[in-house]
Amino acid sequence: MRTGWLLILLLPVVLYAQDAVEKAPALIPMPVSIKSTGHSFTTNAATVIYCPDTALHRTAGLLGLYLSSYKQSCRLVAAKPAANYISLYIDSAAIPQSEGYTLQVNKDHIALAAHDIAGLIHGIQSLRQLWQTTAKNTLTIPGYAITDYPGFAYRGMALDVSRHFFPVAFIKQYIDLLSLYKFNTFHWHLTDDQGWRIEIKRYPRLQSVAAWRAQTLIGHKKETPHRFDGKPYGGYYTQEEIKEVVQYAAQRGITIIPEIEMPGHALAALSAWPALGCTGGPYATATFWGVFEEVFCAGNDSTFVFLQNVLDEVLSLFPSRYIHIGGDECPKTRWKACAKCQQRMQALSLKDEHDLQSYFIQRIEKYLNSKGRDIIGWDEILEGGLAPNATVMSWRGEEGGITAAQQKHRVIMTPESYLYFDYYQSRQAAEPVAAGNYTPLNKVYNYQPAGTLPDTLLSYIAGVEGQAWSEYYTNEQQATYMIFPRAMALAELAWTPAAMRNYDQFLQRLRGQSALLRQLQVTYYTNFDEVVGMRVRPLKGTVELSLYTPYPDAAIYYTTDNSIPSPKGVLRTGRSPVYKGPVVMNKSGILKALAFDKRGQPLGRIFQQAVTVHKGIGASVTVAHQPLERWNPGTAVLVNGVAGSARYNDGQWLGFSGDDLEAVIDLGTTQPIQSLQMNLLNYHWQRIWAPVVLNIEVSEDGIQYRKLFTQRNFPVNGINTVRAIVKGVKARYIKVTGINKGIIPAGEYGAGSKALLMIDEIIIN
Repeated sequence: MRTGWLLILLLPVVLYAQDAVEKAPALIPMPVSIKSTGHSFTTNAATVIYCPDTALHRTAGLLGLYLSSYKQSCRLVAAKPAANYISLYIDSAAIPQSEGYTLQVNKDHIALAAHDIAGLIHGIQSLRQLWQTTAKNTLTIPGYAITDYPGFAYRGMALDVSRHFFPVAFIKQYIDLLSLYKFNTFHWHLTDDQGWRIEIKRYPRLQSVAAWRAQTLIGHKKETPHRFDGKPYGGYYTQEEIKEVVQYAAQRGITIIPEIEMPGHALAALSAWPALGCTGGPYATATFWGVFEEVFCAGNDSTFVFLQNVLDEVLSLFPSRYIHIGGDECPKTRWKACAKCQQRMQALSLKDEHDLQSYFIQRIEKYLNSKGRDIIGWDEILEGGLAPNATVMSWRGEEGGITAAQQKHRVIMTPESYLYFDYYQSRQAAEPVAAGNYTPLNKVYNYQPAGTLPDTLLSYIAGVEGQAWSEYYTNEQQATYMIFPRAMALAELAWTPAAMRNYDQFLQRLRGQSALLRQLQVTYYTNFDEVVGMRVRPLKGTVELSLYTPYPDAAIYYTTDNSIPSPKGVLRTGRSPVYKGPVVMNKSGILKALAFDKRGQPLGRIFQQAVTVHKGIGASVTVAHQPLERWNPGTAVLVNGVAGSARYNDGQWLGFSGDDLEAVIDLGTTQPIQSLQMNLLNYHWQRIWAPVVLNIEVSEDGIQYRKLFTQRNFPVNGINTVRAIVKGVKARYIKVTGINKGIIPAGEYGAGSKALLMIDEIIIN
């Protein structure tokens, strides 16, 4: 019995949805209006699809395909039956909203009407989420009357196939899932430094050279020295495969927007065509992740001839109005030293290399405009002046999107801190390696696109998009695990009116989706009901920790003696305490907590948090410089008893971009000090540098300080723990200063940008 329970606790736990009372059907996204009809419809061998309009037969065939997966063979008929049918038709007058639909489930038939074909597809997907299998090999559809239409016109999900290549079968499965949750755009990131993934017949070396790299990084890029697998890696999609995928997506209401990166992220292309770079090479397709100085030469006309020829073939494959041309993370180092680039700048009277990038983007835009297409670019295309007809995809926050909207440009919001699904979705140590930072499901769901924009500019926000960068998506299962259900939360915020969105109700419906996702063989993150630490509150001599699980009526059990928390008789002779409010710890230890449903089944994994109680707990902390917004959880984190982890995504690190660290801790009274300890991060591959020098000073009056300790060497790649042992010292104020590296030097990752200095938990004893 004990061994079995331990296995349950150590493995990812299947969520138990039976306890949750079904208050709403398991529809995602939630419809604009849904009412019970009091009836239900059950299919049988005689059920047919009534669709007299031949223009809709392909869409009707999609419904038939979905029904056939449940062994339901529903014939398509043109004459209206008396009963036992599902009807499909267009009624744009009655349903004025683009992509809108109505779905009426009656006892003897189902009526699905829509504004357009896209609306019919959305209605079919709602029907698909509603139906339930029965023991008699039939489907029962509960009776609802639904009126529905999207909030945003653009609802997108991306997938990067450059870092890791995914086969056509997975791309189709991905498109199926996007259609299921009413996305209408698939942004296919096809080229980057680590691989070129689209066949271009005019340039066969893009297939034979640029599509391959010598080996691939193992582990996280912040770990040094870098480790590699020693195995050649690559692949590309033939033009015939791309045509097949584009048609497949169109049948499911999905437009595919290809991305061909320029002028940066070009190392793979340069490996095949080195004359297009500023130095002439030699170049090699990148084997690790990051931003590279080798970019397309902006002063070389052959660069534009090459890109125009590539784009001609891209346009022949993708009918989408928009083509994504990247434009992000383009270092200007090579351009500054390139005679051709400098000559171009002089000839065009460009004031700097940012203007040169604007010239590059605008030249490509004019070419695509001449072909009847428009461009999308990342928010860096604002630098030097925005191309006239460009759509801005705002990823570095919302500022780029707001600026573009103010200039009356179309905007797609995709801020990194909310909608990047390569970030960790849990702070559990068992999570697989991810890019960094922390974006849980509720953060995605509660995002408000352009919430600070005035009403006059809202019309320029076309929609939202989630990003699925594949550096750490090592296989298809890992990709879907990272993307879902966060993409489902995005689907709802993109579709459902804000006033109707409710996170707890969303989770209830998400639990109800488990059978469908299992039937579709989707590996996804299921631990959204596990215990999380909501708040750490330092008080004098104690630390309060608040815990939370969103699962309804769950009981949280906890321990502070390092034992496994559980109800009575399950894992221990006694019962662990039941969580009823913040847990107060007055001595150092480890808090462990686990949630259980009403049947005593565990929900997710054990939460655990180490706490160190010391003299500085709850002390006042002031800093001389403002921390970077992304790394500013409040100065109290420096003395809250909780140390930041090596993943630095736990909200415990204070970070200063380019600025020095100067923190003063006020203990309130003068008292003896025996030791001081603190942690500093050193991850050059994440632009994080330990200080050039660290000093610790003390004072009794806050005016006159004396230096106790200095350290200049921080050798560890990761967390450097600084320890200062002192004797006979009394102090009220402790000042910690660290000199920032400043500008990252040439030859290092992120050269020319500001270094980040990060510190956590100053332990005072």
